[in-house]
Amino acid sequence: MVIKVIEIMASSEKSWEDAAQNAVNEASKSIRGIKSVYMNEMSATVVDGKMANFRANCKISFEVK
Repeated sequence: MVIKVIEIMASSEKSWEDAAQNAVNEASKSIRGIKSVYMNEMSATVVDGKMANFRANCKISFEVK
C-alpha cells in the first residue's frame, strides 16, 4: 500500500473542526480513498474581541492505487 499526503489550507466561520471538515469535503471532490486528516497549524482572526474566522493547515492522506 502506498499513502500520499497533500496539504490544504481551509477555513470556517464556525470552528477549527469545521475548517478541517471543509478541507476533507473539498479534497474528496477529486481524491478517493481519503484515510486521515492531520491539523498541524491553526489560527483565527479576531474582530471586535471575538474569534471570527478559523483557519487550519491540514495534511490529508489517501491511498494511491
